[in-house]
Amino acid sequence: MKFIASLFLSTMFLITVCYSQIHPSKESLSGLYPGKTYSPYAQRGYPTQVFWGDSHLHTALSPDAGLFGNVLGLEEAYRFSRGEEVISSTGLPVRLGRPLDWVVIADHSDMMGFATDLSRGAPNILSDAKGKEWYEGFQKGGEEAASAALDLITTFAQGKISQKLLADYSPGSATYSSVWEDCIEMAEKYNDPGKFTTLIGFEWTSLNKGNNMHRNVILRDNGNRASQIVPMVTQAPFGSTDVLELYKWLENYESKTGGSALAIAHNGNLSNGTMFPFDAQFTGRKLDKMYVESRHKWEPLYEVTQIKGDGEAHPFLSPEDAFADYETWDAGNLDLSEAKTNDMLKHEYAREALKMGLQLESKFGTNPYKFGMVGSTDSHTSLSAIEEDNFFGKAANAEPSTKRMIHPFAKTDKGAYEGYELTASGRAAVWASENTREAIWDAMERKEVYATTGTRMIVRFFGGWDYTNDDINSRQPATRGYEKGVPMGGDLPAFSGSKSPTFMVYALRDPLGANLDRIQIIKGWMDKEGNTHEKVYNVAWSGDRKLNKNGELPPVGNTVDLKSANWTNTIGASELGTVWTDPDFDPDMEAFYYVRVLEIPTPRWVVYDAFRFGIDIPEGAKTIQQERAYTSPIWYNPE
Repeated sequence: MKFIASLFLSTMFLITVCYSQIHPSKESLSGLYPGKTYSPYAQRGYPTQVFWGDSHLHTALSPDAGLFGNVLGLEEAYRFSRGEEVISSTGLPVRLGRPLDWVVIADHSDMMGFATDLSRGAPNILSDAKGKEWYEGFQKGGEEAASAALDLITTFAQGKISQKLLADYSPGSATYSSVWEDCIEMAEKYNDPGKFTTLIGFEWTSLNKGNNMHRNVILRDNGNRASQIVPMVTQAPFGSTDVLELYKWLENYESKTGGSALAIAHNGNLSNGTMFPFDAQFTGRKLDKMYVESRHKWEPLYEVTQIKGDGEAHPFLSPEDAFADYETWDAGNLDLSEAKTNDMLKHEYAREALKMGLQLESKFGTNPYKFGMVGSTDSHTSLSAIEEDNFFGKAANAEPSTKRMIHPFAKTDKGAYEGYELTASGRAAVWASENTREAIWDAMERKEVYATTGTRMIVRFFGGWDYTNDDINSRQPATRGYEKGVPMGGDLPAFSGSKSPTFMVYALRDPLGANLDRIQIIKGWMDKEGNTHEKVYNVAWSGDRKLNKNGELPPVGNTVDLKSANWTNTIGASELGTVWTDPDFDPDMEAFYYVRVLEIPTPRWVVYDAFRFGIDIPEGAKTIQQERAYTSPIWYNPE
């Protein structure tokens, strides 16, 4: 009996021990993991997902889009963006390789809906002599239609359109209000929180003597707030081309509706020195505290890459940057009415603007160019199709054909933007907690976003004071990133010591795209005399390449086969990451840091056109590129 009792007690003891190991008490867990749960994925208070979108898409409601052949409206644009197949304006079946997570249809607010009414012969247009002339020209098609479109755009740009037609398609008219309500209704119809998000917006198309100063306005809100206003326009007497008036409109929107709005500028490269003023606006008004504070408040982002060229850097401004000359459009302004001069460039490119922002902050106490970076398409086809092998161009007249490479986008005696120069770019990536209007807009406002030229690589970037290699090697680097510092778009936390800041960055290749070549950190700073500087650091790269004494890295190689429009991922890396310490840090100097990630070389869209149509690539057309991503910066301020 004693033996049986002893065996029973021993068995019960073992069962108890085993049970306690399998089912530990709450007390034992709290002792082992104070303040945390065992699961590394539970109770996360930071964004864990990237959502891919386009903040700049036009439909046939935009006058220029409709006049140049786009017949697709809001429904087709939304259906295409969420992954459905549609028929393009030129009759081609088209579908995205991967659906978007979100989109902003940002039709031009000026004369919105005019082109669609013209195409159907609306009575108010036919009652106008010029309107009837344009309608008849479009009905004839061919050269007559092209001539009518050019005459209409010129008439509008010169402010010579009849006041009656202008009033019909401007705020205050029933026609214009009806068009805006249609935009809201379609956005509400296709908004599907958690699956596909539509943000309500429009483009305010400021143009002074052909100089591009456009902004896309994006609302955080649903239709109940958006319907309380109508968009702002630029044509007098209904609007203004002065951005200060746009800021007043944004202020009024928020005051009237209780909602939230922001603006995103684009194509400074076509502004001929007016996008990022340093002394005065194009109106002649001197920059002051009101201007810098207003721009800082309302413009948290800049669209750094899109179909009309890349706007991160320029080789004239950054001669030591081997990758600064990427998809460069620098012949002149938007309509090529004025040729470009080198003195204009400083006020057109993102990197230089970020540097000027440091100088303006030292003068006014606020940095007006403290922006994050996104990419978007600016497509006028209703199709957000900018994959290199699925590129549907800027407008309907640049959709796939044997002629589009040799059909100029714009051409005057001042210069030309050739058809083959159109850029298959870009995408906006936002780090957000969920796919909803509020979460995506909030990510934009806090600048936790990055731009790509079309690739969907994943990029994380953090700044702090004590990141280590253990953090990047933990396989949970984002947790360490938020715990010990700030993400892209943030400000380095204050530090009273003398150490240099550390930055943790990592990138994963697009699963359907090319391997990675390298990660670079671009630093800009202002010295004690108020002069600005920049430097590009190669911080992580593929293969066994070595930096030379100047910090330069040999090329990654090239596997592109132009004849077959193909490449192989036999070079490069699927992921790159590092912790980098600034070796040139001066705690007394203001600075910013952002990341540029480069893929290995791949074919440009012209190579796919040549392969599929069996045609020659025009002389002067670039055939090979390195797709890239640009993160929002992280800023350091000694104060």
